[in-house]
Amino acid sequence: MSWQTILLDIFTYGLLLYSVLLLSGYLFIGAYSIGEVRNYLRKNSFTDYRVLAGSNESPSISILAPAYNEGANIIENVRSLLSINYNNLEVIIINDGSKDDSLEKLINAYDLYKADFFVNPQIHTKPVRGVYKSNKAVYRKLIVVDKQNGGKADALNVGINIAQNSYIVCIDVDCILEQDALLKLAKPFLETTEKRVIATGGVIRIANSCEVENGRLVKVNLPRQFLPRVQTLEYIRAFLLGRMAWSRLNGLLLISGAFGAFDRDIVIKCGGYNHNTVGEDMELVVRMRRYMEEQNEPYKVSFIPDPLCWTEAPASFKILGRQRNRWTRGTIETLQMHKVMFFNPKYRLLGMVSYPYWFFFEFLAPIVEFLGMVAFLIFVLLGLIHWTFFLGLLFFIFSFGFLYSVFAILMEVLTYNQYKRSRDILMLVLTAFVEPFIFHPFVVWSAVMGNIDLLRKKNAWGEMTRQGFTKKPN
Repeated sequence: MSWQTILLDIFTYGLLLYSVLLLSGYLFIGAYSIGEVRNYLRKNSFTDYRVLAGSNESPSISILAPAYNEGANIIENVRSLLSINYNNLEVIIINDGSKDDSLEKLINAYDLYKADFFVNPQIHTKPVRGVYKSNKAVYRKLIVVDKQNGGKADALNVGINIAQNSYIVCIDVDCILEQDALLKLAKPFLETTEKRVIATGGVIRIANSCEVENGRLVKVNLPRQFLPRVQTLEYIRAFLLGRMAWSRLNGLLLISGAFGAFDRDIVIKCGGYNHNTVGEDMELVVRMRRYMEEQNEPYKVSFIPDPLCWTEAPASFKILGRQRNRWTRGTIETLQMHKVMFFNPKYRLLGMVSYPYWFFFEFLAPIVEFLGMVAFLIFVLLGLIHWTFFLGLLFFIFSFGFLYSVFAILMEVLTYNQYKRSRDILMLVLTAFVEPFIFHPFVVWSAVMGNIDLLRKKNAWGEMTRQGFTKKPN
């Protein structure tokens, strides 16, 4: 047996073993999420959110929305936040040194004046240039902060310092919230008594091609463009299956930076958001969990399957590549910062299951896949490929991925069914068929470039250009 054959066997069976473990993980996640979704829907059917909406006993919440060059959507987005059906609420918009007219638009639209406001610097941040409040009583919940540019993490830390309420909800300012979003997000903090809920999140959906009127989503449409549409499918898989399963295990490591609620007291004890990583949302959740484990306090990171928040997804490969590059760098930085937990029984499920899963199947997966492609091309040139075996394996993996996506679509139809037209469901299924040939290779390449950029010590956020939401026709 030649060394080339031995090398090929090691590569083939190693890749096969890795694939089996990865697919087994997906099978478990898909099956395990069903029970959590069913349990939530059953309990939710007995909840009257109107009681919570008007109650002074509802958890006090401060919404923190960093804004950098968001002039295209800023007025609509703030109007959406102010119209949320929740009693005990303040809305804090943090203008992070925008270069566009975001601040001017806010001042004019909401009749803002520069107020005398004491900022308690519990977390160190870049300087605050001014705090603005409205002359109009109808906007009494609104606080606008103008600060020196320091990035999203620094802006959120300013919001944490200014916030007066027990819980903070961090949201991307380009998002549109459902009217009952905060009511549903606050519910886990109320109903869990034996464990302290330190963070909770909900499903994020894609708003491209949806119609927005006065800051409210008035009509849900499946995105017309391919990239936002395939991200719609990706988000359904990730949130409705993946995060629900991890929530049931109490092993969730990530609450989306687009929309998540946190116990402000624990956030401050942990030092707030870390501005040394571009993955500040994941890193904060991991640090909070690590803190609770080290304090030996019972806790939970919760997740609910309700579609609570709608956001504009990248519609070009250029912007999408920047986003996925940044996500990759943020994941690696978080894993590096908390590597002490890797297979460390002191951290129980967090160290023995959650961290290793993210290391092997979130961080390593695109690297393994890319190296597999390179090795495949080399073996083809050397004439060492067993084509029958290779094509069979390729067909199996493609079929598994397609069926997993179809299962996620089925779960969506059976639960919240946001896309009610049969044509939209068919388009999602066709998108699932095309995804492995266009979208997935690009995402893998973006992740590989994220690894390379991290090695080159590139820590730029990458500017995210917005197109703006579709307005409802008059």
